[in-house]
Amino acid sequence: MGTSHGTPGPQQKRVAAYLDGLAQVAGHADRHTPLKNYCTGLLLPGERKSVEPMAARLAPDNVRRMHQSLHHLVADAPWSDEALLAKVRSYALTAMRQKGPVQAWIVDDTGFVKKGLHSVGVTRQYWGQVGKQENCRVAVSLSVATRTASLPISWQLYLPEVWANDPGRRRAAGVPEQIAFETKPAIALKQLRAAVAADIPGAPVLADAAYGTDTKFRAGITALDLPYVVGIQSTVTVWKPGEGPLPKPAWKGTGRPPKLRLRSPQQQPISVRELALALPPSAWKKVTWRQGGKRGLCSRFAVARVRPAPRDFERSEPFAEEWLLMEWPSEEAEPTKYWLSTLPADTKLTVLVRLAKHRWIIERDYEELKQDLRRFPQCQVEFSLPSRPAGGPHIFRG
Repeated sequence: MGTSHGTPGPQQKRVAAYLDGLAQVAGHADRHTPLKNYCTGLLLPGERKSVEPMAARLAPDNVRRMHQSLHHLVADAPWSDEALLAKVRSYALTAMRQKGPVQAWIVDDTGFVKKGLHSVGVTRQYWGQVGKQENCRVAVSLSVATRTASLPISWQLYLPEVWANDPGRRRAAGVPEQIAFETKPAIALKQLRAAVAADIPGAPVLADAAYGTDTKFRAGITALDLPYVVGIQSTVTVWKPGEGPLPKPAWKGTGRPPKLRLRSPQQQPISVRELALALPPSAWKKVTWRQGGKRGLCSRFAVARVRPAPRDFERSEPFAEEWLLMEWPSEEAEPTKYWLSTLPADTKLTVLVRLAKHRWIIERDYEELKQDLRRFPQCQVEFSLPSRPAGGPHIFRG
């Protein structure tokens, strides 16, 4: 990666050192140059980042040979995705923590528009970032975030059921037999367990309602001894503050002792929307959680200590009390967002709000990263590192 001036600059040297480190993780020396070329291809201008157009940009006089080299690297070479991401993590997380502690682990998914039907995992499916159905592939990610930076530490391509249950399609695309359908929350829990096993600095887990509404997902986070602040849908049921399921009936001395708790017509859980609408006006407080472009971002919030209620009649013990955080912007006719949190009972409202809203950093960094990769001028070959570590190349193999 030279410049027209011949002498590598400081930024070039940093990028070269970074790519050298990634290449070492690829294992055999035969994979070092192809991996560096692949990463360079991701950074070069051009909308399409698949192997063929990248090969044309990297080696216009020998496209076929470059194509074969890159294709072998991403499709056949036996290097480890996990080892590569671990190398990226050790590089970027160290730099991030020098400017502030890890404040959150953020579960998210992002889509990649894809034409056609044959790329692994591509189908018409919901893409949260655009809020509608798109023909795309979706990856579930786990990121760690400080106050100002985020770093993806785990990625997994989501394989929709239409793919997982189609043997012909799987065989044609080379999907390994051991890969079965998993929901996005199940994938995210595996990523969280791996992060705990890797001794990543612990922090509250953040996720949107697509994950937080899943009771098993929340229970899985708690089993890892991690707190969470996760979005939930307005239909999720909770017990009113101070209430809960009835105690299990007294054993009468015959048959099996009762284990499950009961509900009565007079004591039933309600949806979080119902609870929010029943709160008095004094319960809603104005909170500013961060500075925006021109002014502070603020809204009205209320909190309550509640017990989640989904299917708790199947449990011998009720769910523990959690925070229910609710947002009701003054210009809206009713509350718009809800979160459950296992942060301590003495947590301040401002802390809950700032953490709940900290997911913005992932959306911002993903969007800026994609824009940065498109902005490199055609005539410039000296690559600038992003202002925030963004996790290096995101390689989807297969």
